[in-house]
Amino acid sequence: MASPPLTELTDRARDIFRLVVEGYLASGQPVGSKALAGSRTEGGGGLNLSPASIRSVLAELEQRGLLAAPHTSAGRMPTESGLRLFVDAMMQVAEPTAEERAAIEQRLGEPGPIEQALEETSALLSDLSGAAGMVMVPGREPRLAQVSLTALDAQRVLAVLVSEDGQVENRILALPAEAVGTSLEQASNFLTARARGRTLAEAAKAVAEEISSERNALDEASRDLVARGIATWTEDTAKRPVLIVRGQAKLLDDAALTDIERVRSLLDDLESKESLASLLERARKAEATRIFIGSENRLFSLSGSSVIAAPYRDREGRVVGVLGVIGPTRLNYARVVPMVDFTARQLGKRIGKLEQS
Repeated sequence: MASPPLTELTDRARDIFRLVVEGYLASGQPVGSKALAGSRTEGGGGLNLSPASIRSVLAELEQRGLLAAPHTSAGRMPTESGLRLFVDAMMQVAEPTAEERAAIEQRLGEPGPIEQALEETSALLSDLSGAAGMVMVPGREPRLAQVSLTALDAQRVLAVLVSEDGQVENRILALPAEAVGTSLEQASNFLTARARGRTLAEAAKAVAEEISSERNALDEASRDLVARGIATWTEDTAKRPVLIVRGQAKLLDDAALTDIERVRSLLDDLESKESLASLLERARKAEATRIFIGSENRLFSLSGSSVIAAPYRDREGRVVGVLGVIGPTRLNYARVVPMVDFTARQLGKRIGKLEQS
C-alpha cells in the first residue's frame, strides 16, 4: 500500500504521526493517546489536545494506512507505509556523534589486509547499531601469472590458474572429441602470454579479440578450449560475491523474543547469502544509502525487517562493494543511516590506502 502524500495530512495529524513513529522507534512499543497528550511537538510546544481528540486523529491515521493498533495494546505503531513516509519526508537525519566517528576511524584505520578491514567493518556496524552488520565483498579480480592445461584422460583437462599473489584455482574442463590431438602445452603458453599481468576480465577480452581476428597459431580445437576455459573462470568470479554478516545474536532482544517466529524467519533469511547478496546489488547501483523496509524487499517480507545499505568505493571512485545493517523495522533510522554512510566513506579511504601500498 502506497503512502499518502505528506501534504494530505493536517499539521495536527502530522505532529501526532511523527510523535507516534519517534516513540515507537525509541521504545519498540505502541504509543497510546495518554502518552501523546503530554508530548512536545517539533516546535517545542505541547499538543494541547485531549486524549479523545488525539484518539480521533489516531483513528484517521490508521484509516489512511499509516498506523496500526496491535490487538494486545490500545496504542498505535507505524505500518511499513507509515515508516516509509516518515523516512522519506519527515525524518531529520543526525550526524554520527564524535564518539561514533572516532570509533569508526580508529577501527578502520588499523593496519592489516583488506580481509581484516572488511571483517572489522561488519563487526563495527553491529556494535554501533545494536543490530546485525554486513559487508558484501566484491568478487576479487587478481592479476594472473600463469595458466596451464594438463590432460587428465581422453575426455577431460585440468586447467590451473595461478595469480600474482600466489592464489591457485583449478577447473576441470570437458575435452571435445575434435580436440583429442590438441597441443595443451601450446594452448597453455598462449593463455599465459595473454593473461599474465591482467585480470580475468582483461585477459578474456584480449583472448577473444585475438581469436576473432585469427592473429594466432592455434588450431580451431585449441581456440575453442582456450575460449571456454577463460569464459568458465570469468563467469565463476562474477557469481561469487562474499558476504560477511556479524552480530546476528543482537537481533534476539527482549522485544524480538515475544515474536519467535519472526526472529526465526529473519535468521533463516540471513543464512540465505545468495538472496541477500542479490538484494544488496540493488544498493550497489545506488548513488547513496538505500533503505529497504519490511516487505519492500521479498527476502525480508516474512520477518518484517529493514535493511540500510550503502555502496563503498575504491580510490578511483568505482563501487566495489556494499555494507549496511539488518534489523527490525524499528531501527533508529535517523541515527543509523548517516552512520552507515560515514562507515562506507571510511572503508573506501582504507581501501584506497591499501591500493597505494
